[in-house]
Amino acid sequence: MTLDIYIERLIVDGVDLGPGDGERLKAAVEAELSRLLSHGELAQDLKSGGAFPSIRAGSRPVSGEGNPARLGKQIAQSVYQGIGETSEQSSHSDQSGR
Repeated sequence: MTLDIYIERLIVDGVDLGPGDGERLKAAVEAELSRLLSHGELAQDLKSGGAFPSIRAGSRPVSGEGNPARLGKQIAQSVYQGIGETSEQSSHSDQSGR
């Protein structure tokens, strides 16, 4: 399955990023989100495709402490909470009849 995800804007407040860190942050988000989606699944309500103006990300504290790779990984994990479904969640929803 081919999946295209386009994130138009990502706002990160309260984090000091140095020159070039924005690109490193972007690469880290892309890499971790790709990894998570390759090991899990897309949430049921998103599998039919389409464009969504927004998707609520998971609420988890992020603290990259100036490290764009760590911050990008944490951001991707929050995004995945909003769009993904782990095999554990999938089997749970299958058992509950949803």
